[in-house]
Amino acid sequence: MRIIITAFISLDGVVQAPGGAEEDTDGGFAHGGWTHPYFDPEVVGGAFDAAAREADALLFGRRTWQAMAGAWPEQAGDPFADRMNSLPKYVVSRTLTDDSLTWHNTTRIAGDEAVAHLRELRESDGGTLVVMGSSSLARTLLAEGLVDELRLIVMPVVLGGGKSIFPDDGSRTAFELVSTTTAPTGAQVCVYRTAAEA
Repeated sequence: MRIIITAFISLDGVVQAPGGAEEDTDGGFAHGGWTHPYFDPEVVGGAFDAAAREADALLFGRRTWQAMAGAWPEQAGDPFADRMNSLPKYVVSRTLTDDSLTWHNTTRIAGDEAVAHLRELRESDGGTLVVMGSSSLARTLLAEGLVDELRLIVMPVVLGGGKSIFPDDGSRTAFELVSTTTAPTGAQVCVYRTAAEA
């Protein structure tokens, strides 16, 4: 399977709490919902619609899965929500139990087995596994060389600190820019694929 990370990201690389004020206040983060002024239904919304349409399964960390599981099942009847609800889902967690997986079609991956399990999934036949949000999980996947594509929705704002998806261990990974689409709000949808080092 190809693993694709889709993320809202600021100019200074922050991905924390793009959707709302109380989404993730870890570290005193006070800018929750920072994407709203730059959201464009056609370009930005279209990027997430495309990710859901192309996905054969979704992959989440615990916090993001819990937020999604609390929201999408209530939106039945909306085409995007119906797609999110029907897709197979994986959640990486050390704390969730199998009987707490209330969101339809979810499989838990134990946190201490995650890298090995995700390597197996990536080596399995065909399909696309899409990661939405889940900054810690995305950072681990990048550090382990398990990411095939980044779809970054870059918002024209600097947040001055917060969670990132990028490893800070000094390792280097090359990507090639495949496409860029600019929204009227200044947001850019940038698609990168892993590339051989020059």
